[in-house]
Amino acid sequence: MNLTVRILIGMGLGLLVGIVAQWLALPAENLFQGMVIDGAIDAAGQIFIILLKMLVVPLVLVSLTCGAASLGASGSIGRLGGKTIGLYLVTTALAVTLALTLALIVDPGVSAGETSAEFEPYQAKDAPSIKQTLINIFPENPIQSMAEGKMLQVIVFALLLGIALSKSGQAGARMLKIFEDLNETLMKMISMIIYLAPYGVFCLMVKLGLTVGWNEITKLLAYFLTVVFALALHATIVYPTILRTIARVNPITYFKKMREPLLVAFSTSSSGATMPVTLRTVKNRIGVSNNVASFAVPLGATINMDGTAIMQGVATVFIAQFYGIALSPDDYLLVVLTATMASIGTAAVPGVGLIMLTLVLGQVGLPVEGIGLIIGVDRLLDMLRTAVNVTGDGTVATTVAATEGLLDRDVFDDPEAGRVIEPR
Repeated sequence: MNLTVRILIGMGLGLLVGIVAQWLALPAENLFQGMVIDGAIDAAGQIFIILLKMLVVPLVLVSLTCGAASLGASGSIGRLGGKTIGLYLVTTALAVTLALTLALIVDPGVSAGETSAEFEPYQAKDAPSIKQTLINIFPENPIQSMAEGKMLQVIVFALLLGIALSKSGQAGARMLKIFEDLNETLMKMISMIIYLAPYGVFCLMVKLGLTVGWNEITKLLAYFLTVVFALALHATIVYPTILRTIARVNPITYFKKMREPLLVAFSTSSSGATMPVTLRTVKNRIGVSNNVASFAVPLGATINMDGTAIMQGVATVFIAQFYGIALSPDDYLLVVLTATMASIGTAAVPGVGLIMLTLVLGQVGLPVEGIGLIIGVDRLLDMLRTAVNVTGDGTVATTVAATEGLLDRDVFDDPEAGRVIEPR
């Protein structure tokens, strides 16, 4: 049985167990609830996420240093970086535009605004200034940045280190060889952890089935389905169009190769935790050169917010309709621009999705407290939009590699290339 099927089985069984446990509503002191669900299963799920996150910083540092060293030697790092960031901004702008258009057609907030729906008050976190955000990109202490998981700072340090190695002659070549060997070892560790994915996913889905607010979803069904439909359209129309027209590859083959990262992203709701799986898949399964993959994937996991932008577009329309506030065409254009730029501007801030939505609502004069309306259904939507974000990371990496002649099309077309094999 291949890995994808095992993950799907674990996902389905875990969700079923969680829903049954929620339906039974067992007290915390119950042996099954306390020892099995809240104890062993919850701990195993958290350990799986921790194992994935454990590799993020060393993998970004080592892999990106190798890639930057090669790009620095060829002088193409500026062009590749411009293409990558440009594509991320374009897909984010398309995402929020699609979301606004669909939301204006469906009008998800009209029916909700006619009810006396109650919701928890939302306290918005303060967003940093543009100046401070720019300063925060650069590490004062690289070791501290790695320890705290500040990915943009780690990326900047790795880029500078890689370029320095490329210009250091024999000393740089010797150091680069060590980094390349470390990179291969980390890839093997990722394969070992991916093999545990069905069990980790089972535990995570049990927790989801137990805690997700199914009643809240029924109350906000129009909003929920609008976001889901917009995410599906973006994933099945925008990304395949880019792959077909610019990268000139088969989108169906791409999605088949990306199954494992998408399932892990859906289960963990974290692009960062999924990043090691995404990077391994993009390099070994799709055939993207390490020079491109090591730059595009970590950067995408940090700043690519297509799924979040879609949520923001629908949420903006929903909140405006709920409060009976009419937005002008200029307001909608401002939403597109703000959401697109905020995807980079707030990249290093915890709780980035809600802070981005706070910025968007503030720009068009909508009450920030309206975010409290959608928090109840955000858990499941977060899983879906994370899967879309990861799809975008792989799409941009594949497209940039194809345009640079750094995509191994033989690997891309080989269905067995890079498959995870059971460790011996």
